[in-house]
Amino acid sequence: MPAIAERLPAKYLVKDEAPKTISSPQQHEAYISRLLELQRKAHRTAEEMETAKLLVVLIADYEAKHFTIEKASGVEVLKELMDANGLRQKDLAEDLGGESIVSLILKEKRQLNRQQMEKLSQRFHVSPAVFF
Repeated sequence: MPAIAERLPAKYLVKDEAPKTISSPQQHEAYISRLLELQRKAHRTAEEMETAKLLVVLIADYEAKHFTIEKASGVEVLKELMDANGLRQKDLAEDLGGESIVSLILKEKRQLNRQQMEKLSQRFHVSPAVFF
């Protein structure tokens, strides 16, 4: 009986192996490497594009089961956005209603209101939902 890789069309192969559910960190890394290879190619064939789509699904499935992302509070998200953009409290004063309000929000003594969340989402180009 021929090996699985010999029975499947080349378009479904990932380095001589038929793509399958990821079951180890090593396989996860290999699939990521193959996906990056495909993404770097200037011109992909239809088969390569289908393989890339399949790899994305398999990688996402594995990561959803094996990597947990803790929910961040709105203030934690705000602090991270400020840090990433090199902003200080006074830089947000106009958007949030003054430096003292920004200070209270960052110390978690006051919650962001809907209007503030909308202004921040526009400023940072993110969904207002990240601040809930």
